[in-house]
Amino acid sequence: MLKNLHSLLVLVFVSQLGFAQIGGINTYEFLNLSPSARVSALGANLITVRDDDINLALANPSLLNPLMHQQISFSHSFHLAGIQHGYVGYGHHAEKLNTTFHGGIQYVNYGEIDARDEMGVVEGQFKVAEYALTMGGAYPINERITAGANIKMISSQLAGFNSWGIVSDAALVYYDTSKNFTATILFRNMGTQLSTYQEGGETEPLPFEVQLGISKRLKYLPFRFSIIYHHFNRWNILYDDPNAEQGTVFIGDLQTERSPTSIYFDNLFRHFIFNGELLIGKKENFRLRLGYNHFLRKELSLENFRSLAGFTYGFGIKINRFRLDYGRTTFHLAGGVNHLTISTNIKEFKK
Repeated sequence: MLKNLHSLLVLVFVSQLGFAQIGGINTYEFLNLSPSARVSALGANLITVRDDDINLALANPSLLNPLMHQQISFSHSFHLAGIQHGYVGYGHHAEKLNTTFHGGIQYVNYGEIDARDEMGVVEGQFKVAEYALTMGGAYPINERITAGANIKMISSQLAGFNSWGIVSDAALVYYDTSKNFTATILFRNMGTQLSTYQEGGETEPLPFEVQLGISKRLKYLPFRFSIIYHHFNRWNILYDDPNAEQGTVFIGDLQTERSPTSIYFDNLFRHFIFNGELLIGKKENFRLRLGYNHFLRKELSLENFRSLAGFTYGFGIKINRFRLDYGRTTFHLAGGVNHLTISTNIKEFKK
């Protein structure tokens, strides 16, 4: 049944046909980077929680709500090889329009890279950076359902070559306060390049995907878990390893082959992200977070070496008027990413 639903969606999103692995086929991949330390700590994806965190609107605009009024947040992450990434966001609720808006800028700076000729001789250096200016809003359709949309203007600068693009996000969220249950459907990164890196070049595909998610806060425990299903528009996200083209491995003289059932469930679970958040204190001022991204683990783990690839963790604490968050994403044995966020509400300084 699930596979049939995927087949139907693939026919609808015909531009997605013909690909298995998803890495390296799209431009503007930085759009999928985590916007905040909280998101990084929760599997690098959090589209299912409706609270006052303005950073969540970057990925899912339907989460915008009046609690985000005058919330402002600054985030920065320290990637490997000196790559810097961050996001600044602000929210505003318009009572007369019964709509909550937000705006922000996402950036990634890859630093200075050596320019080499065909013989590998260094001829100089060049800079690489990408930016996305985001604006969005959400309107409640009724007491439980909210619709939201984002529009993002993109600028990408690669070694003197420039590209401009425009993308949008659209989402619906269902929020049941009596049961502390949330469900959402999200269409991310719908759009096109307005200009390519080279004049007259072919337009490159964008990292479009459909995501589904649910979140539930337990009744007798201050704990909230989320389950997210990403790339709903594409069933096969397995990596086609050229070194394992026949799908076989050798143990001594014995040749074994993965069964179709093993391949099916491997591919299925790569779509899932699981995370949980423990909310401690009367005002929930201290929070512990843990996440697991099976796709990251399968793609970045090394054979015969144990690692925490795919696991994420972190915490958040509110001190006076400020909330401080830390998140850690483990990508590989070689290292991971540390993410820091500081946020506050401008209203608190007016009291």
